[in-house]
Amino acid sequence: MRKNGLSFGRRRFHARRTLSLALILCMLCSLFLTGCHGKKESTGFSVPGEFDTSKNYELTFWAKNDTNKTQTDIYAKAIESFEKAYPNIKVKIRLYTNYGDIYNDVITNISTGTTPNVCITYPDHIATYITGDNVVAPLDELIADEKYGLGGSEVAFDSPKKDEVVPRFLEEGKIGGVTYAIPFMRSTEACYINKTFVEKLGFELPDVLTWDFIWKVTAKAMEKDADGNFKVNGQNILIPFIYKSTDNMMIQMLKQAGAGYSTDDGQIELFNDTTRDILKTLGEKAKSREFSTFKISSYPANFLNAGQCIFAIDSTAGSTWMGTHAEHVDIAPDKIVEFETAVRMVPQMSTQTQPWMISQGPSVCVFNKTDPQEVLASWLFAQYLLTNEVQIAYSETEGYIPVTLKAQQSQEYQDYLAAEGSDNSTHYDVKIDASKLMIEHVDDSFTTPVFNGSASLRDAAGQLIEDTCKSARRKKEINDAYLDQLFEDTSQLYRLDQISAGASAAAGGGLNRDLGPLPSTAKALLGVLLVTWIGIAIYALSGYLKAKRRKES
Repeated sequence: MRKNGLSFGRRRFHARRTLSLALILCMLCSLFLTGCHGKKESTGFSVPGEFDTSKNYELTFWAKNDTNKTQTDIYAKAIESFEKAYPNIKVKIRLYTNYGDIYNDVITNISTGTTPNVCITYPDHIATYITGDNVVAPLDELIADEKYGLGGSEVAFDSPKKDEVVPRFLEEGKIGGVTYAIPFMRSTEACYINKTFVEKLGFELPDVLTWDFIWKVTAKAMEKDADGNFKVNGQNILIPFIYKSTDNMMIQMLKQAGAGYSTDDGQIELFNDTTRDILKTLGEKAKSREFSTFKISSYPANFLNAGQCIFAIDSTAGSTWMGTHAEHVDIAPDKIVEFETAVRMVPQMSTQTQPWMISQGPSVCVFNKTDPQEVLASWLFAQYLLTNEVQIAYSETEGYIPVTLKAQQSQEYQDYLAAEGSDNSTHYDVKIDASKLMIEHVDDSFTTPVFNGSASLRDAAGQLIEDTCKSARRKKEINDAYLDQLFEDTSQLYRLDQISAGASAAAGGGLNRDLGPLPSTAKALLGVLLVTWIGIAIYALSGYLKAKRRKES
């Protein structure tokens, strides 16, 4: 009897253990089948072995253009040339006046599944796009494809090879180690200077500007004569220093100071002591009217060309608006004054350390579609935007530079640079000086980390300066108490606390996000496992019930 009792106990223990294990595994399988899998990967596209030229495709291309007819003509010519190379592909362009509108429309169209095929945009925006399920096509496989990648054997036009694209620019299109964009054009910011006024004030313009030098000149420039006019220009209006993009201003100053802005994984570091010091200084300069911003005062070029500004910082892409002989102007011709224009890097914290300036400019992304052939067609058009025909022509319209070494080193582009100053349109000296600035300082350029929310962080960085300057002009004291409140208000306005909290949870594995459904093959495998373990559970339960009945009998 003892032996039989022990035997029954062991049978009951093993049955219960098997049953418990089976039930646990069943629940886990169910969770996998109905839930979401780990970190989302963009695995929704693979390069087809061949491009189907027997099928017709109509692609939509969204691009930005500031009513610049020359650029519009370049797009039209590029589309025409591409369609000759691929008669089965038609491209329909939609032009926007700013990148913000493109971003908003893409976000709207993601929900309806009507995104464009190809879009000119920024990595900060793409970081938001890819939070959807396979919205943007990953490009690494496409770039490397022997047939249809960069410089591919089956590409029907003179495509640059991967090593003919400036490596730093190509790297800027990566998010989380995956390439989601290729560069289209690149620019940086430049300081456009009324050199005539700087020398009139008794200063010699250095090759590398520092913030200390800027503030010495601006303070001197505020001197007035007995009639109340500024001595340097003889007018009653003068803003010695105007900055167009204050987000870039804050980001670059923090980089130069070695202070935090954000980490690669999205931790917000903007609200630090260096930021406080920068804002206190800018508050003083705004209060004295030595410094202002575009949002407060309007375009720097307008004041520079009217002799009402000494240092105007704007994109190199805006160089055609700067100077006495600028091709584009927004003020009456009789308001323009004669002066010598100099172009320099943005001011630096020190001349003893590596200079830093921001790398900016549009990139191109390709949107995922259900038909891989359509995605391949889209990629071929996006790749066409890297050809010399497009790169050189577009870069000659403004102070952009080509993103390919193939174009930069071509004889055509070198001849364009060499003709600097031969006219005030295509070869306008200020524009070419701005282009050379970027080419010569590619290794001194940088970009900020890209993540979902990085666009909001950028806006917040500029907002800190804008709000500080407005408050200072209204005679508010820019002290620690003011900045404490400003930091809190700005963080709430742009929801930066949520971004940082999300990044912390993601780093610790605690971020609960919907990352999309599992692939069908994985679902099928888990389904088989589920059925198997259900069978085991039934068998174990049956054995347990039989054993129990024996004991009771």
